[in-house]
Amino acid sequence: MRTESARFRSFRFPGFPLQLRMESRTRTAAGVRFWVLLSFASRLAGLKDDGGGWFRETDFRLEDEGRCNLDVLDASELSHQQFLDRYAFSRPLVLRGLTENSKFRLLCSRSSLLTEFGSRRVKLSTANTHSYRKVEVPFQEFVDVHLKPQPADALGSDTLYFFGDNNFTEWQSLFQQYEPPPYVLPHSSGAYSFGIAGAGTGVPFHWHGPGFSEVIYGRKRWFLYPPERQPHFHPNRTTLSWLTETYPHLPEDEAPLECTIRPGEVLFFPDRWWHATLNLDTSVFISTFLG
Repeated sequence: MRTESARFRSFRFPGFPLQLRMESRTRTAAGVRFWVLLSFASRLAGLKDDGGGWFRETDFRLEDEGRCNLDVLDASELSHQQFLDRYAFSRPLVLRGLTENSKFRLLCSRSSLLTEFGSRRVKLSTANTHSYRKVEVPFQEFVDVHLKPQPADALGSDTLYFFGDNNFTEWQSLFQQYEPPPYVLPHSSGAYSFGIAGAGTGVPFHWHGPGFSEVIYGRKRWFLYPPERQPHFHPNRTTLSWLTETYPHLPEDEAPLECTIRPGEVLFFPDRWWHATLNLDTSVFISTFLG
């Protein structure tokens, strides 16, 4: 088990719009060389991956992934019983290698989804804490018109967000190909919520029952507080505005648990935990709510 919670320095390399985050006090010179090579290898691999057609190298994205102070485990290190004993009712964590969804990922490419569902109507919600307003549009229109980066000064009520409110009958052919996390809670069953959102969008702090969140394309940054620690936020201000205006001034004892998850990683959030999300790229994601 390991926890990623260090403070980092950022390095940029000419010709590559990446940041190499290094733990400033503990990395050796050999470690720096290793991470440089690893980052170049990852970057070159990324050049061959078009992100499912959802984003290009020139698209706007948020580079700062922040710190990760959650436990990050390989699924092989944690049995179902250990999950129940250590995390299911007490704290969030990130799991790697928990699911194998390469086929589902292909089906979630931009071209595949538009071919299969372009004419279907989808329900969009405003991205404020209580999701007051709903709008129905064809999926093609959502992708062409509404799927775009969110300005920092936008209000949650001005941003239309595609997540949840999925018509399970119409989307069943896609959901049947998804492999959900194998860990379950006693007396619960899973319900899927599928979403696609532009860089800078997200949902401000809210809470509900427990569940898992998996990123298919892109990156999603999470901020979490336990049920007894309600964060300070305005329900109609976006996560991006909270991150730029409130987060930098939080005392250490009021700082959230946080982590950015990427494709192939699953975040578990326990019952009634406050959480807010921020999409760093145009992202495709799916949650399994355990009701």
